[in-house]
Amino acid sequence: MNKWDERYSRSDYIFGTEPNDFLAEVCKDISQGRVLCLADGEGRNGVFLAQQGLEVESVDGSVVALEKARRLAAERTVSLTTHHADLADFDLGDEAWGGIVSIYVHLPLELRTSLHARVVKALKPGGVFILEAYTPKQLEYRTGGPSTPELLMTLAELKEELAGLEFKHARELERTVNEGPFHSGHAAVVQIVAIKP
Repeated sequence: MNKWDERYSRSDYIFGTEPNDFLAEVCKDISQGRVLCLADGEGRNGVFLAQQGLEVESVDGSVVALEKARRLAAERTVSLTTHHADLADFDLGDEAWGGIVSIYVHLPLELRTSLHARVVKALKPGGVFILEAYTPKQLEYRTGGPSTPELLMTLAELKEELAGLEFKHARELERTVNEGPFHSGHAAVVQIVAIKP
């Protein structure tokens, strides 16, 4: 069993069943087509977007998490397509998505850089990329996220990695995050809403 299968094998939803509140606030910017949720875990964000009438696909490396995501979708009577895959190998396609969502997807730098380049290619013109993640300052708070600085990200890095997108919203800030036992308390985050011209 991989580390994430183990972590998700609890009966409760470790990040809760409600969507990330930044995503809930900005998801209206996604106005077209299919939406891809990267590393969507137990599906709280994908299911929420499906409830907004969007056609959502969730990808995650944990079979256990995706089973819980399908269960949550069924409980809320929405359709959610799931893919069990490693983001290193997952084919995002070309100009395939009206929206791509990345909520607390913390990856090694090389993989993150490659994934973000694929995100830019995979968005349709007018497609929207939404991201919230922890910044290196989060190490001071220890209220969630990785303990390895390499897995955290800054706005400057993201602007470089997402070259080709136009940034509608891009900032680093501190806020209270309340998403189950693994993301809870005062946090340092970076938020992005970027559009493919």
